[in-house]
Amino acid sequence: MLNEMVYGWLEKKGYADRITEHIDTIDTVEHAAQQIGCAEAEIAKTLSFVVDEKPLIVVMAGDGRVNSSKFKAQFHTKPSMVPRDRVEEMIGFAPGGVCPFGVREGIPVWLDISMKRFEYIYPAGGNEYVSVKLTPEELEKASDAVGWCDVCKGWEE
Repeated sequence: MLNEMVYGWLEKKGYADRITEHIDTIDTVEHAAQQIGCAEAEIAKTLSFVVDEKPLIVVMAGDGRVNSSKFKAQFHTKPSMVPRDRVEEMIGFAPGGVCPFGVREGIPVWLDISMKRFEYIYPAGGNEYVSVKLTPEELEKASDAVGWCDVCKGWEE
């Protein structure tokens, strides 16, 4: 079930040993937390948005929700998610497995500060059966993130 492209990407970055394959789906924050055995907040959910008619990715803690005013302050437009039926075409991964590793060239990856409060966070690994265990700093390196942003509400330090 491994996504070979994601495995190769993480291998080059030195994090392939952090990949875990699961028997059951981790397609939602709830399912991922159950399979991994962590709090829902520790799941690093990868959301796809359209900004200036181009895709953009924001990874945030599982308990975070997008705050429209913070998003607009950061990206100069209101948040508009990539339609579910276009996610795979635009981002390169199917919904439930979208991850910040090896995304299509030209798609910026941003990390929300909501994840910095955890020792480890768990993003998907390219499909709905694979997760990756990383520190926030390792996620920044592994994803080639543009940087950190603050676009969430609903979580607490």
